[in-house]
Amino acid sequence: MVLAALRGALGFLTRLPIGHDERAWEAFRRTPAAFPLAGYFIGLLIALPFLLPAPDSTTAAAFLVTIYLVTGINHADGVADLGDAAAVHGDREKRRDIMRDTTTGVGAILALGVVLLGVALAGLSLAALPLATAIGIVIAAEVGAKFGIALLICLVEPAHEGMGSGFLENENALAGPLLVALPAAVLSIPTLAAVAGAALAAFLLGQWATNRLGGVSGDVLGAANELGRLVALHAGVIAWTLF
Repeated sequence: MVLAALRGALGFLTRLPIGHDERAWEAFRRTPAAFPLAGYFIGLLIALPFLLPAPDSTTAAAFLVTIYLVTGINHADGVADLGDAAAVHGDREKRRDIMRDTTTGVGAILALGVVLLGVALAGLSLAALPLATAIGIVIAAEVGAKFGIALLICLVEPAHEGMGSGFLENENALAGPLLVALPAAVLSIPTLAAVAGAALAAFLLGQWATNRLGGVSGDVLGAANELGRLVALHAGVIAWTLF
């Protein structure tokens, strides 16, 4: 069951050619702990550019490119949709309508720009750290981002029917994701800051989505992943600098 759920998580969260069968999908959908578990593998993959003997700026650029080569752009689309929704003045229904609109607005461009620039700058800072520290923060950030998704799945009501609502049936199942994320968090102070930062970002986004959208959707889950990673990377770097 766990291995099938992990395959399903990797198939859903990455572009890897695994976990696309129905058994893996169903196991993954019913197992929130598979999110942070997949984060360990994804984090290790996207940390590979830090092994390159290249200038820090080149490593940062390679890091940003690797993230989206490995994970695809589905989650970034959630950032864009929420950016447009945040820019709208109106009620919940109007914001949800804007999120379904295929037109890219100023809010989407600004939100994506901030996320991409923020991750690139985090990569630049990470490239200047000791290799083991940088890789540890990247892995912890990915675990934390996926734990943030599980947090929303377990604690927040869905805004409407859709792909996201298929996950949002796992109430009171947070213990599993928490136990899976714990090893990454306790590795060091920077990794603790990374996991905690991602969880806090997801929690705050969930509160915003509940107030402004009426609950969590697939777009919100995707945005939680991207924002969680961004906050986690910077939190890890700041913690290493301070401690």
